[in-house]
This record gives sequence, structure tokens and C-alpha cells, in this order.
Amino acid sequence: MPAAPAVSTRVSPVKLSHVFFLTRALAPMRDWYVRVLQARVAFEQDNVCFLKYDAEHHRIAIVAMPQAAPAEGPLRVGVNHVAFTYRDLADLAHTYRRLKHNGIVPYWTINHGVTTSMYYRDPDGNGVELQIDNFASEAEADAFMATHLADNPVGIIIDPDELVARHAAGVPFEVLRRRPALPPGASPADMIRL
Repeated sequence: MPAAPAVSTRVSPVKLSHVFFLTRALAPMRDWYVRVLQARVAFEQDNVCFLKYDAEHHRIAIVAMPQAAPAEGPLRVGVNHVAFTYRDLADLAHTYRRLKHNGIVPYWTINHGVTTSMYYRDPDGNGVELQIDNFASEAEADAFMATHLADNPVGIIIDPDELVARHAAGVPFEVLRRRPALPPGASPADMIRL
């Protein structure tokens, strides 16, 4: 029998492979993820569908079971949302405009400090975060997390149309990525949208 690895050994996954959704209706979920992520169907048969948007064989797996119980309400135990990171603000702004043109709008847009994030709901009500990293390095992000979250661990709600317009007008990313201060009299709890 091989010896157990040393406790100090750190072996972490190299990537997040895929997300699996159990749904009652396959087509609306498939179509939503194809549209939002600009994915393509890698395989589909009966009540099973696998989607991809990059070199991974599949990033989204969807299985339909009409007899599955529906999820109830935004505050439920389990996964609250899945986040997808875009390369830069130009890509996130383009995606926001494309989705808005198709009637898909975020229910919450916030500058967390470490990310700028737009939250959506898929046809089953699952949360989907489309985001960008606000820092170029892991060290910068770690420093922000260590020094700025104590006062406001949530972030500041932002207007996505204003963000996209300011980006289109040429406002530098260094300015746009800065998390504004909490409005006078507001608390971090005031920034939460479920």
C-alpha cells in the first residue's frame, strides 16, 4: 500500500472543467447558454446536451429530467451562481450589449473591487456571473482582498449602461476598474441583490 502524501503537500486542480445542470426542460437551457456564452453543441441526444466554447471537450452539461422537483426562490441552499471570466472590459461590454439587444439583462451589476461583475438568471433561475478581473496580477488581487474587504466585502452597485458608455468614450480601464466608495449612509448589505 502506498504511503499517504505528506500533509504539507499541496496538490490543486489545474482548472474547473465543467458545470452540470439538471433541468426539467432541455431546449430553453441549451439555447440560453448557447446565446449567452456563444457556445456550441458538442453533443446532444434525447435529454442530454454538452456545450463547449473553448478547447475543453465540454464546459456545460445539461440533463433534462421532467420529473425533477423545481428549485424554489433565490435564497436556497446550494450553488448560488457560476462565474465566467472574460479577457477584458471590451469583451464584457460587447457581451453586455449583445445580450441586452436579445432581451437578456443582468439583475445585478457590481464592482466587487477584485472583479467587475454582471449577474444573470438562466431559464431555471440559476445565477450566472459574467465578470472581468480588475487586477493584472495575483499579487494585486491578493493585496486588495487583504486590505479592502473588511469595510465592504460585497462591492458597489454600478450602472452597466454608464460603465459601457464610459468605456466606449475612452475612459481608461485604470479609472473604470476602481471601486467607488459606499454612498453616505449605505451599508454593504444595501448592495446585495438576490
